[in-house]
Amino acid sequence: MAVMDGRSADAIATAADALQAGALVGFPTETVYGLGADAGDDAAVARIFTAKGRPADHPLIVHVDDTAQGAQGVAVFAHQVPAAAQALMQTFWPGPLTLILPRRAGVGRAAAGGQDSIGLRCPAHPVAQALLHACRQRGVMGLAGPSANQFGRVSPTTAAHVLAEFGPALIVLDGGACAVGIESTIVDCTRGTPVLLRPGAISLAQLERACGQRVHNAQEAQEGQPDAPAPRASGTLMAHYAPKAKLRLMVASALQTALDMLGNDVQASAQGPVIATYARRELRSRSGGVLVQRMPDDAASTAQQLFAVLRAFDDRGVKLIWVETPPDDAAWDGVRDRLQRAAAAS
Repeated sequence: MAVMDGRSADAIATAADALQAGALVGFPTETVYGLGADAGDDAAVARIFTAKGRPADHPLIVHVDDTAQGAQGVAVFAHQVPAAAQALMQTFWPGPLTLILPRRAGVGRAAAGGQDSIGLRCPAHPVAQALLHACRQRGVMGLAGPSANQFGRVSPTTAAHVLAEFGPALIVLDGGACAVGIESTIVDCTRGTPVLLRPGAISLAQLERACGQRVHNAQEAQEGQPDAPAPRASGTLMAHYAPKAKLRLMVASALQTALDMLGNDVQASAQGPVIATYARRELRSRSGGVLVQRMPDDAASTAQQLFAVLRAFDDRGVKLIWVETPPDDAAWDGVRDRLQRAAAAS
């Protein structure tokens, strides 16, 4: 069965039936592809943790139905929606924003990693929305859906990436390449004031404009409430999003200097290049063992292709990936966050 056309009503029905029966399904969102299970079925959710090799206390994001029915899905899993969260939902849902809300007792415990809070998102991708709608008709009110890859590795942005991770036994709905390319922005709305836990395509300034108040970062919030444990959230471990090759962040001048010092000394292996570079600056290398690839000049385009580029480098068998450090600019926060975590895992 493997990869199915996500635009097909029959494929959506097949996937929804499988999810209702407790199986896992790969599905596209605008951010990355998710590995979905019925969020209300703890046994099904446990299969996600097993398939990914993910610690069971590391929470998953639950995806709920489109704008018209999203409030109903939220009410199933959250017992309270603060005013700031409501404003953010109205502005950015459906879209690449996850909100951490107080979890309704007795629902979604496994998906929440055992916490009293739960992360909810309403995705904008039409295939994801069609799947969620079909699931809701079958009594499945939300899909736990972490990125469809082995835990800690590079997230998938195409159906082919998911197939490479889990093989043909998994149903995967193909919705094309993800438009955003990095995971959702995560905002914690359980602590009285909104707290940004993970940057993404939605900037801090956009969040603050939408909810009409300051959005703190995680460190500020913890300093203000040292005795209040912060909820765990997806993708916030120090080391994450890592390719198989060792990744290093370097300023552009240091990158070119390193290439100049290598000269012709690095030769391609039987598998191909040994070192790959990914930078906005045009780099020069005299070595046949170095693969040079240009990074887009804007953050959105870089985010859209980032994980695909890292996967392609791994597919070429490179051992080292040298990446130009992104600009210290708010637009690059999401890309910088993913690259720093990928480097920490190397």
